[in-house]
Amino acid sequence: MDAENSESGILKVQGVELKYGAAQVLRGVELEARKGEVMSLMGRNGVGKTTLLRAIVGYHPISAGTITWQGEQLGTMPPYERARRGIAIVPQGREIFPLLTVAENLQTGLAPLSGDKRQIDDEIFTLFPVLKSMLRRRGGDLSGGQQQQLAIGRALVMRPRLLVLDEPTEGIQPSIIKDIGRAIDYLRKKGDMAIVLVEQYFEFARDLADRYAVMDRGQVVLSGTRAQMVESDVLRRLSV
Repeated sequence: MDAENSESGILKVQGVELKYGAAQVLRGVELEARKGEVMSLMGRNGVGKTTLLRAIVGYHPISAGTITWQGEQLGTMPPYERARRGIAIVPQGREIFPLLTVAENLQTGLAPLSGDKRQIDDEIFTLFPVLKSMLRRRGGDLSGGQQQQLAIGRALVMRPRLLVLDEPTEGIQPSIIKDIGRAIDYLRKKGDMAIVLVEQYFEFARDLADRYAVMDRGQVVLSGTRAQMVESDVLRRLSV
């Protein structure tokens, strides 16, 4: 088995550092996410979680270390090339297009695909039935929870192999939080996708995690498998 095949479906973040001007935001971050698993990344506000996700998808260049996906170093690869390699992000704040319809928002996710793959999979409407009933409504007319489902659906349209979710429960009503949790669990169980979940809602992150990591001041300070998690240690790091 060659090196690339042996690392199929594995994201490795090794010794990653990132600076904004003179400010160092990430310090030697180590992280791994595997196909068929959820990596739950936790931490207080401002510790570098979103910055790390944006580095993974190519929005922010790193100053040291490596980010490797399926055995390939991403280096300075631009976001659209990472998308073509199956890396998708659901950003914090959703960032849907408010003046486009639900259907048009979903179609924007087709951009990295080619040929007969440029079609919306019915699986998205199975996961989030409300989207099918609102295809002609403008994204800005949806509730916050519906917009979050749309943002996840838009990412899934591109058939990702690495799905990165940034605070998907933020500002969402409990019933839709449950729907999102069920969708993530379904995607994990399909076994063809690695999932990195940034989340402050501890119970949500814990219940979905196969692996977990906790960040503080730009570093990973706790990590391991779900079975190794000492909840009191994690909660202490999450408290303000």
